[in-house]
Amino acid sequence: MCTLQLLMLPVFVLMLPEGAQHQPSFFPTGAVPTPAVLGPVTQGGPIPTPQDVPGIFNVGPTPVTPSMPGNRTMDLFPVLPICICDLTPGACDLNCCCDRDCYLLHPRSVFSFCLPGSVRSSSWVCVDNSLIFRSNSPFPSRVFTDSNGIRQFCVLVNNSKLNYSQKLQKVNATNFQALAIEFGGESFPSALQTQLPPLFYRAGDPILTYFPKWSVISLLRQPAGVGTGGLCADRNPAGFLESKSTTCTRFFKNLTSSCTFDPALDAASYYNFTVLKIPTGMTDLQNMKFQVPVTLASQASPPLLVGNTCQNAVSQVIYDIETNGTFGIQKVSVSFGQTNLTIEPDVSLQQEFIIHFRAFQQSTSTSLTGPRSGNPGYIVGKPLLVRTGDTSHSMTLLQSQGYGTCSIKRHEVQFGVNAISGCKFRLMETDCSRLQQEICQTLNGRPTPEHVAIFGNADPAQKGGWTRILRRRCSVSIMNCTSCCFIPVSLEIQVLWAYVGLQSNPQAQVSGARFLYHYKTIRDSHQGTDVHLTTLVNFVDITQKPEPPRGQPRMDWKLPFDFFFPFKVAFSRGLDSQKCSVSPILILCLFLLGIFNLETT
Repeated sequence: MCTLQLLMLPVFVLMLPEGAQHQPSFFPTGAVPTPAVLGPVTQGGPIPTPQDVPGIFNVGPTPVTPSMPGNRTMDLFPVLPICICDLTPGACDLNCCCDRDCYLLHPRSVFSFCLPGSVRSSSWVCVDNSLIFRSNSPFPSRVFTDSNGIRQFCVLVNNSKLNYSQKLQKVNATNFQALAIEFGGESFPSALQTQLPPLFYRAGDPILTYFPKWSVISLLRQPAGVGTGGLCADRNPAGFLESKSTTCTRFFKNLTSSCTFDPALDAASYYNFTVLKIPTGMTDLQNMKFQVPVTLASQASPPLLVGNTCQNAVSQVIYDIETNGTFGIQKVSVSFGQTNLTIEPDVSLQQEFIIHFRAFQQSTSTSLTGPRSGNPGYIVGKPLLVRTGDTSHSMTLLQSQGYGTCSIKRHEVQFGVNAISGCKFRLMETDCSRLQQEICQTLNGRPTPEHVAIFGNADPAQKGGWTRILRRRCSVSIMNCTSCCFIPVSLEIQVLWAYVGLQSNPQAQVSGARFLYHYKTIRDSHQGTDVHLTTLVNFVDITQKPEPPRGQPRMDWKLPFDFFFPFKVAFSRGLDSQKCSVSPILILCLFLLGIFNLETT
């Protein structure tokens, strides 16, 4: 009887395939390896196939892992004959477990992991430890405890295919041609056949340009500043439908030669090409219907060296691109801002590059309005709209460039966002009134804002949608000091706004704005000195919220004057009559009480 029970033990193990599962050889963090106390652990001897081992079975494919889980006491596999990660002769390569220069008997005790190919592959088969009574397997085995506290019995099965290395064939003059024909193919496949250009531009795609003079396809560039000095990176591509402005600085060691030979200073280099309407136009460059010429929106003169001055150097480039959905780019125009540079050592020039995208206008008489900051109410973070004359633009603050000097580029005032900025202004003008005017223009920005939009969708043609900005005179004179100049050094912009409309959908509107100037007194000997200018904006919420409702109104019940007459008659009768009518009366009272409770709840 005892023999029968022992013979049925392997059968009992094999009849539980659902509880057995393959486990990866890596264990979660916190897995604690424990010795196989239930049976002997084999670490040597011949390695038979899994089918020859009684009591050990496989379910599905065997997982392949680079190392044995949790083994910190010994390496079952010797060092590989060819170490593919040994890249530094005479030095130990990090995590290269087969590098003999590391002189590590147990590399896993030093390295956090082993690089692929630096250890022999191994295959582990794991089952729940409760299913195993005794292990008679000649394979190396371990009992591990995973992070969930479940003990797993794992057997390391050697798979010769995982460590199989094929030796290279010997190639000589006899078999060279045969091997080349057998394993050869096309060496240089055509790029146009493998990757065709998209049918139309998508948002953010680079815009293709074509130079007919050199038959070269390139990209429309929008130079941007990089690094702390904001040096120009000329290869920055412009993105389709991405309207933005960039500013960068150029330094010239020899402006005498760069004035006429540097293409960055020549306006012609910004429009001597055509723009491809759609990307597929690059497949047929001779077809002019896929190309859009760049037209001049303003007069631009070539740079000219006159004496000690480089005239007509490009300081601003503005591209205006009209698009028509998937039909691509329909029109491109460019305008320039030019300046004169004085020849001196290490002269610098700050350039601004602006790209505007707008919908293609079939009629040129259609009025073009700027982007909205809300519809109708302002959206927090959108530009605060102002108007000068009949032109709408954004309110701006001072912005500094290299070494903290004032830049021609300015920060945009965002609705609802308090901000402060400043820069250094070099006092070069000796006349006090002219100096005051120059500083006022620097603080206010050009052009000086006169009105502020009440709502974010204000139309410049509708005067009722704008309110005048309250301000005092920026230029103030001192009567009792003839050698002094009273200059403004700070501008504080106060904006009062409030939410109007429904509480479920409030709309932000500007109620008023005010400019406050702060002044400083300087002496006549101020030429060549620097003064710090500051601009700040403060948004004040003056919303008056209504009182919240006190609750839902209650029902006012009104009953007829003779409603309780049947009750009086019933109770006025004698006891005998009351006995006959008490049940209907109670039912009626309970019914009315239920109605009142239902209404009150």
